[in-house]
Amino acid sequence: MNADTLHQYQQLVRRRLIVLITIGIALLVSVCADVVTGPSNLAVWDAVRAIFSPAAMGPPMSIIVWDVRMPAAAMALLVGGALALAGAEMQTTLNNPLASPFTLGMSSAAIFGAALAIVLDFGIPGVPSTWIVPANAFVFAFLSVLMLQAVSRRREAGTETLVLFGIALFFTFNALVAVLQFLASEQALQQLVFWTMGSLGRSSWDTVRVLAVVVAVVAPFSYAAAWQMTALRLGEDRAQTFGVDVARLRTFSLLRISVLTAAAVAFVGTIAFVGLVGPHLARMVIGEDHRFFLPASALTGALLLSLASIASKLIVPGVMLPIGLVTALIGVPFFVSLILRRRSPA
Repeated sequence: MNADTLHQYQQLVRRRLIVLITIGIALLVSVCADVVTGPSNLAVWDAVRAIFSPAAMGPPMSIIVWDVRMPAAAMALLVGGALALAGAEMQTTLNNPLASPFTLGMSSAAIFGAALAIVLDFGIPGVPSTWIVPANAFVFAFLSVLMLQAVSRRREAGTETLVLFGIALFFTFNALVAVLQFLASEQALQQLVFWTMGSLGRSSWDTVRVLAVVVAVVAPFSYAAAWQMTALRLGEDRAQTFGVDVARLRTFSLLRISVLTAAAVAFVGTIAFVGLVGPHLARMVIGEDHRFFLPASALTGALLLSLASIASKLIVPGVMLPIGLVTALIGVPFFVSLILRRRSPA
């Protein structure tokens, strides 16, 4: 590598680091804004004081900030990061820009698991009643990826087969959920519909800690496979010439995707399009080098969901909209633009 090439490479790395830092700063600002906004009549300065000096503000304000707003803001950060990281890995391993945990049936499987708990009170034996819905959602989302993994092990199965099988899972679980909705009582149906809209209102420090542990454990393994993922973007044949075991890489990637998606959806319900939009935005500003692309995707997804959380509290004054509705409204136009761009002639 000559001096000019080395200098250009160092400049490229520097620019990418600056982009990551910029996204991180924007995320911190967004999280702070998320904490100080809400339907209660709480002044911005009072919210800031309650964050840094809760004892001085009294129990009511401290409860609003520390037990309601901050867990929701932290959950938005973690869920957005987990879904976007899962989406980034999925788009790379399946070589499909439209792949995401939502479009390949994982979220639908989670909804079906939650519906079983809400409508039929069916859950895993020994799980406390307060955790039965997220536990069911986690298990069924995880099972959907195990089915994808089983298909991926077939010798004749390519990425197109996995995508088509994931779409089949999406429609199958949606049909099963519709059956349960038809059988549900009015109260159970209302609860199920609200769960499927996605909400941060159920967040607590307990659920935040659980998801934080999951992300902290899985994310380093994703980053450790960054160079293999970058090689895979050159094509399976080229990646194999670099010594990448593509089948093994895809298997472990799907496992990471399943854990991240299942844990995220289990606690907040269906959050559409973050796993699709986040990686695409990150790819536009940072490129295909997965050493930077994966953390950029996680930060971008966290920023998107944090901004959506703010919007959910500001669109209708005094009312907190389900955050899944907000992300869908944002994501659908982007999804349509991707389809049109993909089908446009070269």
